[in-house]
Amino acid sequence: MTSRAAIALLIAAFAASYALAQGSDDKRRSGYQDMGEALQKMQDDDSANPGMLFVQLGRQLWDKKAGSADKACADCHAIAVMKGVAARYPAIPQGADTPIDLEGRINLCRTEQQRGAPFPPEDQELLALEAWVAYQSRGEPIAPPDDPRLAPFRAQGEALFRLRRGQLDLSCAICHDDNAGKKLAGATIPQGHPNGYPVYRLEWQTLGSLKRRLRNCLFGIRAETPAWSAPDYVALELYLMQRARGLPIEVPAVRP
Repeated sequence: MTSRAAIALLIAAFAASYALAQGSDDKRRSGYQDMGEALQKMQDDDSANPGMLFVQLGRQLWDKKAGSADKACADCHAIAVMKGVAARYPAIPQGADTPIDLEGRINLCRTEQQRGAPFPPEDQELLALEAWVAYQSRGEPIAPPDDPRLAPFRAQGEALFRLRRGQLDLSCAICHDDNAGKKLAGATIPQGHPNGYPVYRLEWQTLGSLKRRLRNCLFGIRAETPAWSAPDYVALELYLMQRARGLPIEVPAVRP
């Protein structure tokens, strides 16, 4: 897809979601809409979007053989069938009874199919592969799976979203529901939707996962931070994806 075509697709997706919100009681906003024009242009232009460097790396890794099985992702999956996949995760994989996020799915393929070591948290190659897969769904609406087995995990995620914690006694909901749109240290508080992850944050000067952002928030309110492998993160993402249902995937998004 050319840069011009990609920009047109994104503009159409954002216009559609905005029109839907205006025509109903749905007042949800992507973090994109709360950014300044300069950052919006950076995200829209693939030649200026720094997250595209990771997408291109992911494209190379997709075709690279790895592990003792000497297999590439492309040996099992045509990249075309990845369209819409990122919009449907977290999900419960076949033969399991608990959900995993997209990076968990990549690591599952890594260990079971390629017979290689799993990528560690925030590994550049893991983020690049996740970005490449999610990029295939750019402009697609978030569509959580209609799987009744996910209900208790999603309820757990909502409870965590509303749980007050840390020395500041704050919850996710206090910032991203009750005070979204207000200013904090000169910046607009977003609604906290996950439709741009993995995202390039100028604060980080690199691509990062939703899990990293959640950990940053916990650190900011001076709360205990669960281990990277804690199931709380997947539960929270499940709820956040349900909360953002219908918003377009923006990967790779740019944020301040």
